[in-house]
Amino acid sequence: MNTPSPALNSYLLDVTNTTDIETLWAMHSEKMAGYGFDRLIYGFTYYRTETSLGDPNDFLMLTNHDQAYTDVFLGQQLYANAPMTRWAIENEGVQSWRTIGERMAQGDLTEKEQKVVAFNLDMGVTAGYTISFKAVSARSKGAIALTAQRGMSQDDVEELWSREGQDIVTINNVTHLKILTLPFTGIGRKLTNRQREALEWVGDGKTTQDIALLMGLTPATVEKHLRLARETLNVETTAQAVLKAAFQNQMFVLDL
Repeated sequence: MNTPSPALNSYLLDVTNTTDIETLWAMHSEKMAGYGFDRLIYGFTYYRTETSLGDPNDFLMLTNHDQAYTDVFLGQQLYANAPMTRWAIENEGVQSWRTIGERMAQGDLTEKEQKVVAFNLDMGVTAGYTISFKAVSARSKGAIALTAQRGMSQDDVEELWSREGQDIVTINNVTHLKILTLPFTGIGRKLTNRQREALEWVGDGKTTQDIALLMGLTPATVEKHLRLARETLNVETTAQAVLKAAFQNQMFVLDL
């Protein structure tokens, strides 16, 4: 079994010490580009079901693809019909994109999958690997698509993976686990400090009257903060708001 190099150990230590997703993603994008994977899409949700990945507004989605690609692949939700998305939902581990060509040769791709493949070919997304991370709960799913730089064939990627694959998987696993510890929200869906504090007290089992006393507010004002928290998180009940805020690491944090 290979042991990580001192340089890799140092990098992983830096990853574990990051305090925000933006810095972490910039580090990861640069690191993967150094291996030849210069375009990435990472996705994670706590809300998948047997038939769906859930509401896209609840996804954490990170990418360094250009806007011309993301406007269609993400904006028009082509990812939902991508062959490797289907694989990632049903599996955990690592999969070469060679499987796409094999399925095409066997006539195993649906019409919608074929359209996604054609779009990717037009956009130069032709070779790479997908990593589907081990689930942290029954309804969670996280995965990352590593797109090889233009000019690299899948054969080139396979040769690279035979040399560096173990380190690449290790780096992605550590990055994924680190992401799960950091606050993340959808656009415009960040709780205010007052909303967060009120939810934290609810999570501690306090009543509205208790929270009003602890926060130096009236019960009506506390109810207003809780209502706005529910609206911000797009849920119906305060219990759901506590759960969702906890999933997004927006509660009991030192600094947002």
